[in-house]
Amino acid sequence: MSSTLTVDFFCSLDGYGSARGWPGYWGKEGPELIDDRVRTFAQDQVLVFGATTFREFRKFVVAFDEPYYDRLNELPKIVFSSTLEPPLGWRNSTVLNEDAVTAIDRLKRTTDVPMRSHGSISLNRALLAAGLVDRLEVMMFPAITGRAGEASLFQNGAEFDLELVESTVLDGRTQKLVYVPHLHRAVPEGVGPRLRSTDERKI
Repeated sequence: MSSTLTVDFFCSLDGYGSARGWPGYWGKEGPELIDDRVRTFAQDQVLVFGATTFREFRKFVVAFDEPYYDRLNELPKIVFSSTLEPPLGWRNSTVLNEDAVTAIDRLKRTTDVPMRSHGSISLNRALLAAGLVDRLEVMMFPAITGRAGEASLFQNGAEFDLELVESTVLDGRTQKLVYVPHLHRAVPEGVGPRLRSTDERKI
């Protein structure tokens, strides 16, 4: 028995998950993107959240109307938090007050229902660094947010080699890239191509 963990990350071209002063989805939501979300959440899975993202999603599903929000309400959810206590205000939700890496490692070995985490930057950075993420789904929007950018999943995190297993363009502009992440192993000194000095380069 084993489960898989998928991490979703929505970002601008420069790798930020949000930006001050920009609208949701960087103002580039389209019907194909929404259809992709509907198909994604139609699958049986457990949703995994950190406390901050859980609170945000809990508000979204009440304040906004997206075709897949009813499905988010139906799916089982776990949230890692030392401060949240039942009732959690979002049905089918369970709070776990324990180390997320340890808990996800245990759940992957003892359950067979896939897990998916969206948002939750610090949580997902830790799960990636621990080698627990089986699929990394990056939804890259055609925007460069520069100094306004916030919430970078990869900055100051672990290093990875990525195996591309799926590539799709949605609404003619947004790229969905699905990777299998492999923790990068440093190449021993003296192995690999030798960089030539300036004097050796041909002009």
